[in-house]
Amino acid sequence: MSRLGVFVCHCGENIGATVDVTEVAERCKHMPGVAHAEDYKYLCSNPGQNKIKQAIEEHQLDGVVVAACSPRMHEPTFRRAVTDAGLNAYMCEVANLREHCSWVHEKADSTTEKAIDLVRLQVEKVKRNKPLDTIQVPITRSALVIGGGIAGIQAALDIADSGHKVIMVERSPALGGHMAQLSETFPTLDCSQCILTPRMVDVSRHPNITLLTYSEVEHVEGFIGNFKVAIRKRARMVDEDLCTGCGECLQKCPTKNVADSFNEGLSMRRAIYVPFAQAVPNIPVIDTENCRKFQGKKCDRCAKACPTKAIKFDQKDQIINVEVGAIVVATGYQVMGTERFPEYGYGTYPDVITGLQFERYASASGPTQGVIKRPSDGKEPETVVFLACSGSRDAAKGVKYCSKICCMYTAKHAMLLKHKNHHAKAYVFYMDIRSAGKNYDEFVRRAIEEDGVKYIRGRVSRIYEEDGKLIVKGADTLLGGEPVEIKADMVVLASAALPNHGQGELAQKLHVGTDPYGFVAEAHPKLRPVETTSAGIFLAGACQSPRDIPETVGQASAAAAKVTALLSRSHLAREPLVAEVNRKPAPQFSDCTGCLLCETACPYQAIGHEEIKDRNGNVLKTVAKINPGLCQGCGTCVSLCRTKAIDLHGYSNEQIFAEIMSL
Repeated sequence: MSRLGVFVCHCGENIGATVDVTEVAERCKHMPGVAHAEDYKYLCSNPGQNKIKQAIEEHQLDGVVVAACSPRMHEPTFRRAVTDAGLNAYMCEVANLREHCSWVHEKADSTTEKAIDLVRLQVEKVKRNKPLDTIQVPITRSALVIGGGIAGIQAALDIADSGHKVIMVERSPALGGHMAQLSETFPTLDCSQCILTPRMVDVSRHPNITLLTYSEVEHVEGFIGNFKVAIRKRARMVDEDLCTGCGECLQKCPTKNVADSFNEGLSMRRAIYVPFAQAVPNIPVIDTENCRKFQGKKCDRCAKACPTKAIKFDQKDQIINVEVGAIVVATGYQVMGTERFPEYGYGTYPDVITGLQFERYASASGPTQGVIKRPSDGKEPETVVFLACSGSRDAAKGVKYCSKICCMYTAKHAMLLKHKNHHAKAYVFYMDIRSAGKNYDEFVRRAIEEDGVKYIRGRVSRIYEEDGKLIVKGADTLLGGEPVEIKADMVVLASAALPNHGQGELAQKLHVGTDPYGFVAEAHPKLRPVETTSAGIFLAGACQSPRDIPETVGQASAAAAKVTALLSRSHLAREPLVAEVNRKPAPQFSDCTGCLLCETACPYQAIGHEEIKDRNGNVLKTVAKINPGLCQGCGTCVSLCRTKAIDLHGYSNEQIFAEIMSL
């Protein structure tokens, strides 16, 4: 390459105030290979782009360096301009004079000299650039949604409504997630089941959605637009095609003493069960760990009672293989185990319960049909203490973050107690009240001012039992640390929200990162909040961090919009700045020795291997092979390759060495 053009931008005063832009342009004219150099006030403007186009044509330029602001901002603009002028887009490079020079230095001759050096680097680099074409990746126009809570439901419906096929995978026997367990939702106190159940039914009936409950993702391979997923559909021991949901089998099962996880262990269920009355799908599942039949005892009462012969004791797990173009992770959260609160007496005192257990007591479909009772004696409590931040913002418990929803649902619980038992007294111990949301602060004030809930700013140090009462000891920090002692009938812990069980293993299968607490990490907290570092995999809901229902639904729709935009195309155009294993003529074929150290180090699973064969099919050599659809151009393989057989397009060893030597 021998004819280069250099264009230096003033960027108003962003660059021009500290860098002598005219001097930079003049000095660039004398650099080897530069055929034309000039400066302009705003190169990103239409007149500025036209100057570049005209110069390419007039001076027969075969490469361009634009010295301006961050390539992150305007590189696509300048590449589009050189393309319009007939050059390959990748024969254009940007020297960052704003962020790397003018914004970090005072006006001085040394600042201008640095700017010249930055341009010189790019001049030497672009001399060795090669024309590149975008990588065209075919797209499988369907999506996988992992998780059947409100986040997964919203994402699946939005994608399906756009005309694309969706496979939804839910680990439990029914849809709904934690939202199905709630009594009412803040800040409107509308019935959770009333607003959730129609959405669950919509999922089950949507022609574009394939629902796989009681299923888990077993294995994932592939890349954006072309994921291959193996799903394990666990055996229900009930034929879903034959079952009508009549419930006859449930009545005949003799095992009645299994703790009901949907009711948070507050009631018992049978060994064959439907999680809750409004479950979708309304198909029972046999709990093989507690079923008499699977314990080696003689029992087939459910099978005899079934009018359609849907009970299948010999049913096996199925592996279902699907191909999708995008994946939405919506695996939700779990609450901190109560065994981590010995200071509050959980496990010792039955009347110390979690927020989710209180929800089940308050729910009309719960174990007490909506009557709030003490677990110890079944009586309605007269005094209830609610402990906010139980485990959250507590380094000793390993949770330094705020669980975000606790302040609001604690206020809701106190309200529900007052609404159901007007004479009851409600106390809330809190650190701070965090009610940032539409009508949220008004909701908390309503609990305090209208319902008479007593808020005490301070932590509880100890809970013990005395004369049938729970003695709650703490301090009121607003009164200078004055000791507080309350005799309560019940204590409710607002337990910290944690990543869901198994989320770490799923993240490894998907090759996505997690934060220090185990939540799935987003690609960028501000600019790419619903994307992961693995292209084509998106996030929705509390798998990313604790969040409430409105925010979860909004994020699910955002993830669905990203998926829909991706699936709306038949092919995906990707940047060609990816790694490549070199090829040579026989007999060497490649410098690659086949050690495959690069394969083990690649964070994107983009490297495999291939066999080079002769005309007779004999294997001559095994070498690494890079999938350009998976490669993200990070360069890890380049740095590790012992024989330097791998180069990165746009950042080759030759280019990097040339830049260094130019200085």
